[in-house]
Amino acid sequence: MQIWVDADACPGVIKEIIYRAAERRQILTTLVANQMLRTPPSRFIRAIQVPHGFDVADAHIVEQVAAGDLVVTADIPLASLVIEHGAHAINPRGELYTSATIRERLTMRNFMEELRSAGVETGGPAAFSQADRQAFANQLDRFLARIPNT
Repeated sequence: MQIWVDADACPGVIKEIIYRAAERRQILTTLVANQMLRTPPSRFIRAIQVPHGFDVADAHIVEQVAAGDLVVTADIPLASLVIEHGAHAINPRGELYTSATIRERLTMRNFMEELRSAGVETGGPAAFSQADRQAFANQLDRFLARIPNT
């Protein structure tokens, strides 16, 4: 099992939680972004810089992810693709996507995109909060507790 992070838009506080979990559980963790990333010195944490371009980081994750891996992403289409590959996906606010919930999330995302393209102001996501950070940490801990120690 490996953790993949769609790192371009992942909040720094979430990356810090992931780093601590990777060290504690000794799980290979790979951050993928189209910019250079600083990661703590660790044999379990690495960063991969992909070329700039639309969904290049997402495509890299989808190509590399294996069944049972965990992907941290707020990108619903990416979450859907990794679930199709037998992997798991969690967003930085602590929602664990499942095959049962991802279809609804994709439908809502597409509907909101249609509204925006029609000129309707839909607003953006709420500001990232301490409660979001805690929800992510709790969900990550629950997920990692289900897998055997490496």
